[in-house]
Amino acid sequence: MAEKSGFAGSDIHGDVKDYYDNVLKTTSDLKTDVCVAPNRPTPAFVLQALKKVHPEVIERFYGCGMVVPEGLEGCRMLDLGSGSGRDCYMLSQLVGEKGHITGVDMTKGQVEVAQKHVDYHMKEFGYKKPNVRFVQGFIEALTDVGLEKNSFDIMVSNCVVNLSPDKKKVLAEAYSMLKDGGEIYFSDVYSSGRLPEEVKKNKILWSECLGGSLWWKDLLQLAEDVGFSPPRLVIASTIAVGNKELQNILGDFKFVSATYRLFKIPKGNSKPCQVVYKGGISGVEDSFQFDCQYTFKANEAVEVDGAMASILTHSRFAKNFTFQPAGGPCEPSGVQNKVGAVDPFELAVQLEKRGAGSATGGCCSTQSASCCK
Repeated sequence: MAEKSGFAGSDIHGDVKDYYDNVLKTTSDLKTDVCVAPNRPTPAFVLQALKKVHPEVIERFYGCGMVVPEGLEGCRMLDLGSGSGRDCYMLSQLVGEKGHITGVDMTKGQVEVAQKHVDYHMKEFGYKKPNVRFVQGFIEALTDVGLEKNSFDIMVSNCVVNLSPDKKKVLAEAYSMLKDGGEIYFSDVYSSGRLPEEVKKNKILWSECLGGSLWWKDLLQLAEDVGFSPPRLVIASTIAVGNKELQNILGDFKFVSATYRLFKIPKGNSKPCQVVYKGGISGVEDSFQFDCQYTFKANEAVEVDGAMASILTHSRFAKNFTFQPAGGPCEPSGVQNKVGAVDPFELAVQLEKRGAGSATGGCCSTQSASCCK
């Protein structure tokens, strides 16, 4: 067991805990529209999983996305800032009885709601023993709650990283907990620029997931500093604050809810090459949309850049692809790296024009299962 860090939290942690324990009782208590769902279809298997989640867990859950990465069967997962446990209970069904998911949250009240319904969900899922557990602690100090390094296949987080005053520490802890080839797949709120102190010091804006949001370009640098692969943008949706008083404090800053995936893989890119998706991943057997740049259709060759080739060869997805030329290294094919080219604000506008996003809210809801993936 690793030695404890002694991390005790900050005033910001105290303010956030008070807000989620004492101010927010249901989603109707929110003061902004950050957690309003767009009209985007949710995969049927996710809808089915959400239908089995206890109503109190749904009602007490706050997030800004739908964190459902692919290829979950049998995986060990960790949810950073698991709240009332909605995502954990949904993912519990997707990893199956042989998989496991741990939820970590610093807010006592939220953890108690999640823990209260463990037996209910295991009976609902038909599991002989629990494959989910919840612990109270800080996402900046995961070893302090007894979690082991290099022990998780996948991490998820839903609109929580922005609440931490030390995002780099959060990402560094996540990196240390992941196995080689592991992934963190998370939704969060991002700003159009670095926010001024006036915004950051506003307790309501911070607790409503706006005041602590990163400038999206800073995420790219933080991920590199910690050791992750360059972030891959999955989807983005513009956020309307929906509160004139708070909007006046925010001024001209704009916000998006965006989902990124980061991998713990060896440094340095592979060479560009052709890959063929063999299918076999539950829910995306015929077509696998990896991110906003790459969609893999079963049995069709796709040219990928070196960064994507490296992710596919070193992650849990390696068994689902063939790499050409077979049995040899990927050869140069003139394909340029796409990493870092996608602005989430521009993507959100594009998706809205195509009817795939929303101009009126983030990509989450505790009142509806129709969330973006």
